[in-house]
Amino acid sequence: MHPARIVLIDDNEVDVTLFRHALDQQKEDYELEILNNGEAALQFVSEHRTGTREPIPCVILLDLYLPLFDGLAILRAIRKAPALEHIRVVVLTGMASPRQQREIEDMGALYRRKTSSLDDLVKLAAEVLVLCKASSKTAA
Repeated sequence: MHPARIVLIDDNEVDVTLFRHALDQQKEDYELEILNNGEAALQFVSEHRTGTREPIPCVILLDLYLPLFDGLAILRAIRKAPALEHIRVVVLTGMASPRQQREIEDMGALYRRKTSSLDDLVKLAAEVLVLCKASSKTAA
């Protein structure tokens, strides 16, 4: 079985390190690609749209507040890219307005509160890997 391909779009190095550590606590193989700003995220989407980037991830974790472009703009771009539109996206943020939460959910993404608790991150990592397994079964 192939490792779970996960993309984490987050500019906070501490959060990235903690999430990688949480993934390491799982008994699953994974590949984690880090994009640390909105411009890199939009480039990633564009490359998938044109077919110049592979493979497609099983889950995208997206920080709502990023430098250069916000997470909602990136989520909209993901949903417009045929290669990515069906990919499960988990939006992470420490704070979102009720309107933002509705917009996230209306675009078919999951909303999760950002945390630095390792226990909570381990639970999130387990959830992400379950989502990857589910997406590989529907793709097969």
